[in-house]
Amino acid sequence: MSNFEQPDVENILSGGTVSPHVNQLLVHAGNTPAELLAYCKDKNILVQAYSPIGHGEILDTPVVAAMAAKYGVSVPQLCIRYTLQLGTVSLPKTANPDHMRSNAQVDFVISDADMDALRNLHARDYGNSSVFPVYSGK
Repeated sequence: MSNFEQPDVENILSGGTVSPHVNQLLVHAGNTPAELLAYCKDKNILVQAYSPIGHGEILDTPVVAAMAAKYGVSVPQLCIRYTLQLGTVSLPKTANPDHMRSNAQVDFVISDADMDALRNLHARDYGNSSVFPVYSGK
């Protein structure tokens, strides 16, 4: 599944013959659908977090840059680790081999306080594409 909300998943579970195993969702700091993540976990549905770096907009967020520096990592590494600690499978997009290697280096733990700060980060306004900012055309 991709971008299935709870009522959509409930419809499949109640009317389908095969239970879904994965729901691919937009999950990143500032866009954390906590209730849907908990629901999927309760139903044993793995969540794949696409666009964990928030369509790149988060790279220009000073509070996130400061937090990444605190851990000695890059902003993308912090964002990827955030989605992993939420219990999702993180799917960052890059064609750059150096970024791929760097993105895989997420062997650190974000504190509970910093997880809360990232969870409650003010989401950027993507205008008409706010629901799916990955499609904002930027």
